[in-house]
Amino acid sequence: MTLFTLKNINYLDILQYPDLAIPADKTTFLCGESGTGKSTLLRLCNGTLTPTSGEVAYSGKPIETYNPCLLRREVLLVGQSVYLFDLSIADNFKEYYTYRDLPAPDAETMRVYLDICAAPFALDSMCNTLSGGERQRVFLAIHLSLRPKVLLLDEPSSALDEKTAETLIGNVKAYCASERISLVIVSHDKGLAAMYADDIIILGGAEA
Repeated sequence: MTLFTLKNINYLDILQYPDLAIPADKTTFLCGESGTGKSTLLRLCNGTLTPTSGEVAYSGKPIETYNPCLLRREVLLVGQSVYLFDLSIADNFKEYYTYRDLPAPDAETMRVYLDICAAPFALDSMCNTLSGGERQRVFLAIHLSLRPKVLLLDEPSSALDEKTAETLIGNVKAYCASERISLVIVSHDKGLAAMYADDIIILGGAEA
């Protein structure tokens, strides 16, 4: 089953993509040199950017036919910029759930998602005292707990050492597979792609 199809995509006359198909219920890595449009591709897939020409389809329907807010909740993008409040980890979970008009998960559930994301920190830890890599993992744990249908990750291991990166990606892939969440990861790390990808799409014709 195909999750996304992109045909004749041109973005601002700067990026031209080959026709692509991203499968559903799989872990797909997007790899390639800097400047080949990997991060832009994620934003085209969740409708935060619109192609200048061409068509992006999600689950067989043109992406512009979806309600943008509902689409972005279902196709959830976790970018490289981390947005956490200067509050505790628990309070950050609560803030994000308040924006969704959802009840916050209990403490045990929060800890489960933190463990999946290799972030076993105390819930009362203040987020403004965490390192960049720690904040990145907490941010991902909050978004993963929202259980989207599709999770788009933009360089989730960029601030992590090799062992932590492998633990994170392995855990997240296993969780997404168990919950039938389609996972699309932009990564410059060829080793991670080789270990965890079900499918690899290389933009620009060659890997970095």
